[in-house]
Amino acid sequence: MNSQKETPLLSAMQRYVEAGAIPFHTPGHKQGRGIHPLLEQVLGRQALAMDVSLMSELDDLHGPHSCIKEAQDLAAALYGADHSYFVVNGTTGGIHAMILTVAGPGDKIIVPRNVHRSVIGGMILSGAQPVFMQPATDHELGLAVGITPETLEDAIRRNADAKAVLFINPTYYGVAVDIGKMIELVHSYGMAVIVDEAHGPHLRFHERLPLQALDAGADIVAQSTHKLIGAMTQCSMVHCREGRIDISKLEAMLSLVQSTSPNYLLLASLDIARMQMATEGKKLLDQAIALADWVRSQINTIPGLYCFGEEKLGNPGMVYLDPTKITVTVTALGLTGTQAEQILRYQYKIQAELSDMYNVLFLITIGDGEAEARALLAALRGLAANHGEKKDFSAIRKITETCVLPIPEGVVLPRQALLGDAKSVLFEQSVGLICAEIVTFYPPGIPLLCPGERISAEMIGYCRQLQTIGLIVSGPDDTTLTTIKVVC
Repeated sequence: MNSQKETPLLSAMQRYVEAGAIPFHTPGHKQGRGIHPLLEQVLGRQALAMDVSLMSELDDLHGPHSCIKEAQDLAAALYGADHSYFVVNGTTGGIHAMILTVAGPGDKIIVPRNVHRSVIGGMILSGAQPVFMQPATDHELGLAVGITPETLEDAIRRNADAKAVLFINPTYYGVAVDIGKMIELVHSYGMAVIVDEAHGPHLRFHERLPLQALDAGADIVAQSTHKLIGAMTQCSMVHCREGRIDISKLEAMLSLVQSTSPNYLLLASLDIARMQMATEGKKLLDQAIALADWVRSQINTIPGLYCFGEEKLGNPGMVYLDPTKITVTVTALGLTGTQAEQILRYQYKIQAELSDMYNVLFLITIGDGEAEARALLAALRGLAANHGEKKDFSAIRKITETCVLPIPEGVVLPRQALLGDAKSVLFEQSVGLICAEIVTFYPPGIPLLCPGERISAEMIGYCRQLQTIGLIVSGPDDTTLTTIKVVC
């Protein structure tokens, strides 16, 4: 086993470039010689020279046996997995592969309703049937949080034939449940545990962070290495344990959903990000968490702003918190989160991660320092001082209680609804009809309507409210939601 200080994939790429072989292979720019100067200016000649292809000494992501295998094995050792796999089309690809591995047509998977749309995509690809659980809701924050143990056990007992349960650990806003107890319960019923841990690639490296699901006994986990640590965008990993997961099938499904021409620069960034966390992770996260603690304390001195922290823990669905997620509630200023995000971006040059009706979310990561934190605080002070107004939020608060609307009735399987015959109708005239596409608002990418679900008047009203505050519709053909596709 190589040392965690080494980067076997990057080293192999460097050796290939240094060997000076004349490339008569893809990519067509030939190590940058054919590239337009504009792109060379952006990327640099060294990066372009390392944009390499599937030469024998560079291994094959779809059947790794040398440097890619060594890099993946180092990741598995670091994260405590039996097997780890590099994914270069985002955690979306990892989630699709995990679902395809554990479920086929008609098989049930129990999932929280506040899953990312990629989970619904995996259901469509596999033909599986989602069984939704309603997460707990914090009405002060207007956020769906975690699943309670009572909700989980009820769902399992009513669907004892389910193949697996999928969890989110932690949520986009950094909230986590007692994942160990949840996994123990699922395993007692003989089901596998899948975890969307997109926001948890850093969890294993600091005691202040929620427990990594793999360490709590999860069977298979997908993490977005690019979201919170040092890999490039699109770069993720899938980690699994042997036992309940068919490893050969998982590898086949990962091969199915990934390109046969993976970008080696992306793969190398995964190799380097792993090395960085192995050698410096604790120190870097010490700094990030201390900075986030200070930012949170300072925000809570600004009139009209609130940044929740550990005082919320113990509420339903809120057992642990990733302190590096800074959720700022702005309703006391008379602003929606979307309005605050736009003001911060265009008046103060601060770009948030996302906004919703009540909140704006900021990420403090290993890439932030005191200067960035002070700039954020100065912008928030300016926002509070210059943009507050009196506004009655009672109507919005009433609308956000639709976080606990009954989950729409699932009438047909998502795959059947999406791939079957459909027609477009006016959205306002679709009450009672069966949705044939995904309706999601970004951010955070949680589906409100899934293919195969019956459309209600309440859901139409909620979608219109979200449009009113400026959230972006994603998924349907008509992103204005003037019309929607329904099953014929």
